Amino acid sequence: MSKSIFITGASSGLGKAAARLFQSKGWNVIATMRQPEKETELRQLKNITILPLDVTNGQQVNDTVEQVANLYDIDVVLNNAGYGLIGPLEAFSEEQINKQVDTNLLGVIRVSKAFIPWFREKRKGLFLNITSSFGLLGFPTCTLYSATKFAVDGFSEALALELAQFDVRVKIVAPGGIRTDFAGRSLQSGTHGAYRQLMAKVAEGYSAEQVANYASAEDIARVIFEAATDGQDKLRYVAGKDAIALYHERTATGAEAQLERLKSAFLF
Repeated sequence: MSKSIFITGASSGLGKAAARLFQSKGWNVIATMRQPEKETELRQLKNITILPLDVTNGQQVNDTVEQVANLYDIDVVLNNAGYGLIGPLEAFSEEQINKQVDTNLLGVIRVSKAFIPWFREKRKGLFLNITSSFGLLGFPTCTLYSATKFAVDGFSEALALELAQFDVRVKIVAPGGIRTDFAGRSLQSGTHGAYRQLMAKVAEGYSAEQVANYASAEDIARVIFEAATDGQDKLRYVAGKDAIALYHERTATGAEAQLERLKSAFLF
């Protein structure tokens, strides 16, 4: 019998790559997005159901999950929806801060909470939550993005412990940079004169040459598929050479040593 996966944020980038990969492996895919009327590529593929979903809309989340859970035997929930709010903290309004937290963190919590009763009753199911290498270590101009991704990491670890008694699993996939339209469509930035030098220094790490070395969305989707199917009792899957290198440095030298190295790299 075919397995089924529910994906948030499937309109582009990593979410769409994951939808295509799971579909190619014979899975039923429920691909959700805020504007499904604009989706054309996934509509051409069999066994993909496209539904509207804004993860910041609690009522829509609950209604959609109930609808889906009554029609499909969902095996995996991929909490992928999110975007990056990049820039110094002083650059952002209260509204921008709230929206970042509402989407990246509360969206994951809402979708997970809605699915838990169904998984708990069946005593099976897997939550796959997408974080980031910046959910494992801090980085300048990523204060808000890191706040949400660190929070999703902690939420996932605690939830894994909470749901273990019901044989429901939780895993985290933490990608580094991805060669997608994330930087264009899913990235919002802010500027502040006091941080001009810092932002210029950070921007050097996002040169065309640097971005060319990032993993593709398809590369990360393969890690997601591995996490969904390997049967391992493993919490974190760090994906992409840049993310693996940074995470290895943190585990090898310690968080404090890495923090001091990064701090010195961005002092003038």
